[in-house]
Amino acid sequence: MKIATFNINNINSRLENLLAWLAAAKPDVVCLQELKARDMQFPRTALADAGYGAVWKGEPTWNGVAILARGAEPVLTRDALPGDDTDKQSRYIEAAVNGIVIACLYAPNGNPQPGPKFQYKLAWHKRLEAHAEQLLDTGLPVVLAGDYNIVPEPRDIYTTRSYDDNALVQPESRAAFAALIEQGWVDALRKVYPKETLYTFWDYRRNRWQRDAGLRLDHILLSKTLARRLKGAGIDRDVRGQDGASDHAPVWVELK
Repeated sequence: MKIATFNINNINSRLENLLAWLAAAKPDVVCLQELKARDMQFPRTALADAGYGAVWKGEPTWNGVAILARGAEPVLTRDALPGDDTDKQSRYIEAAVNGIVIACLYAPNGNPQPGPKFQYKLAWHKRLEAHAEQLLDTGLPVVLAGDYNIVPEPRDIYTTRSYDDNALVQPESRAAFAALIEQGWVDALRKVYPKETLYTFWDYRRNRWQRDAGLRLDHILLSKTLARRLKGAGIDRDVRGQDGASDHAPVWVELK
């Protein structure tokens, strides 16, 4: 079973890129972020024609998340992160696919920091921690996949001082990611590639793709039940280099 996460950065503008990648990579489950589309604008028909069922939570202009399943219909279990009923941003969706709980997330960026956006980022992650612990307590096989908007370690970003004040690399942000690992989640990419330099995002500005000036922001965390089934993982970097590409590359895991 191949499970992937992909920040598509506007699903309708990049639908051709997405469909080409789906046809080539053939993932069984895909978590998408930054749909940047209302619910009614979600390209359900085009994805169905490509062989994928879907659940989604849209939002005009920003955010938006979806879960796709090849040859199946995901069973929606949650379309918002619990803990704050006033939070209307579309950043979390959860579904059951072939006996696995798939949680797709698009965490807040948090910039500029310090400030209210950074405080929202940290509060959102606290809610994620609480829900993630509940998911682990079920004993079910669970995947937490998405754009976490956190660079976990200094080795997950190219050598630069330009991000020193960025919310993505702050100690509080890294501590939030580390707290999930301490709960018992397994960082799949790091499990397979413990020492390698890995990037999943290259900003459009300053030729960062051409210079390989990347960051690792997109993560797939596995519950211990699933981690024992981990067969492989990777980053489809070539997708980032295509015409009209998202600034993120797809990340995937393969389970026995």
